[in-house]
Amino acid sequence: METTEDGGGVMDPSVDAAAGGISPDWLSGLGAQLRLFLLEYEFGLREIETKIAILRDEFLHMHDYNPIEHVTSRVKSPESILSKVERRGLERSLDSVRANVTDIAGVRVTCSFNADAYRIFELLTAQDDVTTRRVSDYIAEPKANGYKSLHAIVEVPVFLSSGAVRVPVEIQLRSIAMDFWASLEHKIYYKYDGEVPDALLQELKEAADTASELDSRMERLHRELHG
Repeated sequence: METTEDGGGVMDPSVDAAAGGISPDWLSGLGAQLRLFLLEYEFGLREIETKIAILRDEFLHMHDYNPIEHVTSRVKSPESILSKVERRGLERSLDSVRANVTDIAGVRVTCSFNADAYRIFELLTAQDDVTTRRVSDYIAEPKANGYKSLHAIVEVPVFLSSGAVRVPVEIQLRSIAMDFWASLEHKIYYKYDGEVPDALLQELKEAADTASELDSRMERLHRELHG
């Protein structure tokens, strides 16, 4: 999955631990322990991807309709995780990361319409082994820039030889139109290094409103055609 809007940057290898930064030696010294740690998140991500694929295939079979346009996913790199640890002033330990960083594994589900995003989320979180930790409904209450999406942190069990581990996975569900807008916005912020001119910010807001209006019109047409 592409880096999400709140994703961390790449660690500067020149940062020195004595100056309050991350030592590259600390990262490389974790070795197998770090690889196993990230594997847990990879396995948790696979669990969520499988559940979403099953829901998609069931919809196609039962309703001859696919509410999911595409799914992308990613596990953060060690450098990105540790950069986030530094920015938030967290303790540099895997236990601290496990307790405080909840978006290491992430999946983005692009749906046809906002109603599909809610439906997929409800079906997914209704499953017995999925626990919802946090929900941010930016569809009902859009961000100031016009961004609309349903964000959630859920937990799923991963069964290892040493026993079960509950792994958090970040899920983002949004419409096709909003996915296109968010992708463009991310590129613009990257180009301007976060310092986007006010005039361009206003245009982005207007474009988000247009995307939202398009979502509503196309969803209404879809209901008229299919009920």
